[in-house]
Amino acid sequence: MAENVGSKISYFIVGLGVGTLLGILFAPKSGEETREFLAQKADEGREYAQKKARELRERAEDLIERSKELINREKGSIAAAVEAGKETYQRERAKAQ
Repeated sequence: MAENVGSKISYFIVGLGVGTLLGILFAPKSGEETREFLAQKADEGREYAQKKARELRERAEDLIERSKELINREKGSIAAAVEAGKETYQRERAKAQ
């Protein structure tokens, strides 16, 4: 089965290459115009990828910051609960004596 998947991927890559070559050969623009167009689109793709990476990084930083705030809030609640438990224990122990 792995060979079947590998074979399909190989055919896809070969087809992609042939399609690209045919597209370039039969392009309505000259070679120089086509190269400029491809370079422009590659730059646009790179800029888009950088923009998305920046947005993801900002979202991750925001999530980390919110997680830290939540943890600090919960630590305070837990500390207060532990302290209340200690005080209750002390009172009940004093009553029992």
